[in-house]
Amino acid sequence: MTTLTVLPSGKTYDVTAGTTLLQALRDAGENIAHKCDGKAECGSCHLFVQEGRKSLSKIQRTENEKLDTIVGVGSKSRLACQAVLGDEAVTVELLSFV
Repeated sequence: MTTLTVLPSGKTYDVTAGTTLLQALRDAGENIAHKCDGKAECGSCHLFVQEGRKSLSKIQRTENEKLDTIVGVGSKSRLACQAVLGDEAVTVELLSFV
């Protein structure tokens, strides 16, 4: 288990390490867009990782290519469907709600 904090609400959840951010957020009841069901094809689950980026899986080619097509991407950007949680706490900022 690890801790996931969601901004802007500030809610904190105990989530299972080894799951994607998308699955952890959905399991916690957070509303997050995911039009392509986790295939890194749409970019709708784009979010910012404010803390704990090193605890997440490394960005793979598919995610990186999709991030290159999204307006507003920064150094803290990840696709929730591709980022797998490690053992350390992570804080994310949701950009839009469903």
